[in-house]
Parts: sequence; structure tokens; C-alpha cells
Amino acid sequence: MTTLAADALRVFELGDIQEYPVIASDIIYGHAAVGLVDASGHARPLTSADKFVGFAEKRVDNSAGAAAAKNVRTVKKGKIQLTVSGAVITDVGQPVYASDDDTFSFVPTGAVFVGRVERYVAADTVIVAFDVDGMPDPYAAWPVRETLAGTKTFDAQDCGKAFFCTAAADGDALTLPAIADGLDDILIVAIGAFGSTGIVVNPAAADGIRAADLTAVDDKDLLLTKATQRRGDSARIFLGDADGYSASLGNLALGTPSIWTKE
Repeated sequence: MTTLAADALRVFELGDIQEYPVIASDIIYGHAAVGLVDASGHARPLTSADKFVGFAEKRVDNSAGAAAAKNVRTVKKGKIQLTVSGAVITDVGQPVYASDDDTFSFVPTGAVFVGRVERYVAADTVIVAFDVDGMPDPYAAWPVRETLAGTKTFDAQDCGKAFFCTAAADGDALTLPAIADGLDDILIVAIGAFGSTGIVVNPAAADGIRAADLTAVDDKDLLLTKATQRRGDSARIFLGDADGYSASLGNLALGTPSIWTKE
């Protein structure tokens, strides 16, 4: 092993600015969300398949250039005002996702995590705090995600998935198969705004669902009441035993408890 015998001339990077080579034949507009292409590492206007690396400091026109002919400078940490679909005053702290370079919502399906709501400004308009290196996606452990807008009967193919319920009414049931069929480890999330999404998790007639302070009783539903529901309230369903399922209840988005009851 050789140690230094003289001063090393190395480059330090300071602050919250980064720079990436741009893909061929494209334009990244100022303040667009920027993503890196998995296969090449080049920057482009964000898509749902990309790694989010910040917001473009200014426009970069590489429409006539080869890959890496120009670089884009991105701001990787800070606060930015965004139009976020469905944002209301109760959404402070909620995670925000982008499906392209200028489309933002609270639904993680087919989208990339960019930050959290710092402050409400007006309907659909919020200040979003972002930190590419230091702010994790609360649903990162659930890469397979689906959106639900009503009833569903789960099966073994749903193991390992997260389901984001956008418009379930109090009577819309999400039905579990009999415990013997082996459904294990799914996440059910109310992703609508406060007080907009009721959820009913319905076990088979011979099964119960047990959770903290909720005993398992055969054929009794697990309920998230619409009136007290918050965006991100969730139930993680596991195989329990011969008597039925177990559920872990909480709000992954906010890291807080959530209020579920039994029928």
C-alpha cells in the first residue's frame, strides 16, 4: 500500500447542485424534474422508470446533440412550489410522487418519489421539500404497486403487492381468500384526502383478522372509517394461523398510528 508523499489535488463538490450528461435529441426545461436512465446513466425529463436526481436549474436544449453533448445542472436539495393533484390543507408531511417531469400527485403507482409536502399554498398547490440523497420513499419496500378504485378479491398472485385505494366507499369490500389459500404480506393503503376513503377488509367466513387491540373473530371485517381516515392509513396483511390473518396497522406515509376498528 502506497501513502501520499505530497498534497493530493482533488476536486471537492460543495452545496446542493449536481451535473449530469443529457440523453441525445431531447430538451430538459427549466425546473423540470430530472431522472437518470437506468441503462445509460444519462439525464432526461423524468419518467416513472427513472431515478429522481433533482430539478433542472435551467433549460438545456440537446435536441440536435448526441448523448452527453451537453450537461444539465440540477438542484438536489431544497424546497419548491409544485402543482400536486388533489393537494389540500391537511396534506402537510405527505409524500409526493412524479409520473413525468411536470405531473405530481400523492399516488405512488407508476410514479417516482420526489419529496414531502412542507406547506399548503392553495388547492393543488404546495411547497415540497426534497432531498435526493437524504429523503427516502416511505413505500420503497413495496416496488409492485397497484391502484384500486373500488372492490377487489385478492388471490395468491397479490402477495408482496401494495394497493392504493383512491375512491373506495365505506361499503366497498376488499375480500381476502380463505387462510388455507396462502395470501401473505400485502399492503392496503387509503391514498385519498382526509375523510374521503373508507376501507372494508373482508375475511372468509371461517377466518378472522387479528391486530393490536383487535381480537380475531370469524367473518368480522377490518374497517377504516371514512370520517377519520387520513391519507396513507394502511393495513399490512400477513398469514396468521389456522384461525385467520394478522394485520399491522399504521400510517407509513407519516410514521404514525391509524384508527381501524372491527365490524
